[in-house]
Amino acid sequence: MEATVGDKLLVHGRVVGIHDRVAEIIEVLGDNGAPPYRVRYEDDGHECLFSPGPDSVVRHLAAGPGQR
Repeated sequence: MEATVGDKLLVHGRVVGIHDRVAEIIEVLGDNGAPPYRVRYEDDGHECLFSPGPDSVVRHLAAGPGQR
């Protein structure tokens, strides 16, 4: 998994009744975009360190004009 600051992390709920959560990656602590990440959850603003598992997906920021 590879991410940059500003990307969104979608964490799928693994138990019935637990909803998916979306967090913004606010710091990348691993080498070359690798985990762990410091994230801020959109629903409650909670910040924590997070090492994503197979139930997580990175949504990359769309590159604007002149960006890669």
